[in-house]
Amino acid sequence: MKKYKHEAQLLKKALQIGEVYALQRGFAKFPPGISEKDKVEALYMLLAEDKRLTPLPKDKITGPEMRHKLVLWLAHQLPKDHELLGG
Repeated sequence: MKKYKHEAQLLKKALQIGEVYALQRGFAKFPPGISEKDKVEALYMLLAEDKRLTPLPKDKITGPEMRHKLVLWLAHQLPKDHELLGG
């Protein structure tokens, strides 16, 4: 599993972009106070359903794995020289 130095920032950005994607797909905005855990799960499920990321095997679906999948999803969309992908 590839780790990124700025994984926390990548996850934050993935959640922001994922929410915009969900809104464009017709889903309601996340309610105020929703936990990061719930956002990660909802966006992971949506992106997996839409085949925007490779879903995890059912026995491997955990919070850390879903967060990492969202980070990978975003990392593959960024230019190779993006500051969040560095060292």
